Amino acid sequence: MLWNRARRSDNVNDTREGKEARKITGKQTFIALAITATLGGAGVYSTLDTTSNNLSITPSSQTLDDPQLQFVQSILGDTEDTWAQLFSQSAQRYPLPTLTLYSNSVNSACGFAGSSAGPFYCPQDQRIYLDLEFFRIMGEQHAVIGEFAQAYVLAHEVGHHVQLELGMSDPFEQALNHGQRVTGDGGLEVRAELQADCLAGVWAHHAQRRLDWLEPGDIDAALNAAATFGDDSLQRSANRTVRPETFNHGTSQQRTNWFKAGFTSGKIDTCDTFNAEEL
Repeated sequence: MLWNRARRSDNVNDTREGKEARKITGKQTFIALAITATLGGAGVYSTLDTTSNNLSITPSSQTLDDPQLQFVQSILGDTEDTWAQLFSQSAQRYPLPTLTLYSNSVNSACGFAGSSAGPFYCPQDQRIYLDLEFFRIMGEQHAVIGEFAQAYVLAHEVGHHVQLELGMSDPFEQALNHGQRVTGDGGLEVRAELQADCLAGVWAHHAQRRLDWLEPGDIDAALNAAATFGDDSLQRSANRTVRPETFNHGTSQQRTNWFKAGFTSGKIDTCDTFNAEEL
């Protein structure tokens, strides 16, 4: 993956141990109904009313010799460029999320999280949280390797931000508001997660058209990540019985299918998982 072709985002807040944090200041108000979703766990529903605009960044002195930081800056930067362009086609402005890098644990606006939580999006502060150790675990414990596999993980979390801003996951949000059950095979939580997978595919479609940055094997790496983190695959790998009633992200086949659907079409309306008869 030729990720150096992408513009690097300034919206990365590096709070890892031993790093000089990149500080973000400014104000802008957004109000939305939102869900916090992780790659491997259940979501937390909340009402969003936060501030963050007119961003002022203090760069870390270690940016230039930190390829992992450069990588996530590049992926986030291209998601910003892609979604800003797609939002503008319907006369909307894309509010930029912030990516916070942390080590071991973090106190987010959505609560405390350890690194075992995996990457997650918090709507209260419009931030994606990521411990880069997760990428090592992906490779060593799940045999998920490749930079585009990592890019897919980040694009999935950005997908949650996009779906909330566009109101695409309203059925799920409304069900959570009313205390209704949302988990289970074909349930609303699964549909919200598959939608984020599809939106990650939409991003990948447009990024490739602009940058021509994918190399042989990159798409397979992303599909392997989607399949590996399917609910059925995770339960089998943990030597547990597959229990569809507990699903919250979808099966391996569903996750790969929806990513491929978004990547093939490049169209947001392809990702209407809530009205899909078959997932």
